[in-house]
Amino acid sequence: MSLRNRIGVDLGRRLPLEDGIKWAAQNGVNYIDAQVDIDPNALESFDEARCAGVREACEKHGIHLGLHSLSAVNVAEISPFVRDATDQYLRAYMDLAKQLNAEWIVIHAGYHFTADKDLRMRASLDRLRRASEYAEKVDTVLLLENLNWEPDLAEVHYFAHNLEECYFFFSQIDSPNLRWSFTINHAHFVPEKIDGFIDGMDISRCDEVRIADNNGEYEIHLQPGDGTIDFGNMFKRLEDAGFQGHYMNGFGTIEDMLIGRDYLIDRAREAGVAID
Repeated sequence: MSLRNRIGVDLGRRLPLEDGIKWAAQNGVNYIDAQVDIDPNALESFDEARCAGVREACEKHGIHLGLHSLSAVNVAEISPFVRDATDQYLRAYMDLAKQLNAEWIVIHAGYHFTADKDLRMRASLDRLRRASEYAEKVDTVLLLENLNWEPDLAEVHYFAHNLEECYFFFSQIDSPNLRWSFTINHAHFVPEKIDGFIDGMDISRCDEVRIADNNGEYEIHLQPGDGTIDFGNMFKRLEDAGFQGHYMNGFGTIEDMLIGRDYLIDRAREAGVAID
């Protein structure tokens, strides 16, 4: 598959999923993912008829579909009732993925409030283990995303924002159903930067690379070319390291993401990456 055809679009909740599949087919986009928390794709709205329609549309148009859970749901939850609901939330995403024939689910490690980091990190690890076991049982694939750094003086911090925290989770959960979603714009403004993640992580465990540009200073999803990421180097390093998965644009509107593919392909070609 050509590099262009491996670059997908994150629909989020911009469109009803059926419309998103139609749009992808019309624009030559082979990979999409979607959030199914609330309208227009509320999880509860996916009865068998709707699921069958999505399955048939993806099969007809050759669309690879993934789901993207909400990072605001704290996978490191420790409070009574809410902690059980968080487990149920992850299982519900996996159950729906099976009904839709979705090929992956992007998940997160949650967040802590500085003073309770160790407690919540352990809770997150335990929950991700349970989720991985359930994924093995129902045969779904979870992609754990490296999230973004928050300023040191912030009270709330995401887990798995740097190499040390990624190691913590991936080294202790040896499940074939827990893999990695590498968000490069999150990696760009931590000390390791993109190259450090490529050097330090197991690329064979990476199925998805999420793309936006960044200013190198704080969390922002910019159109490629509007920030400071060297996309040619990124493609060269990843492809030379043996990355064989898909890329996923995650910035602006769906039209911005479609246009962004041309810019990305140009940068890859300039870096000597095979694009055909």
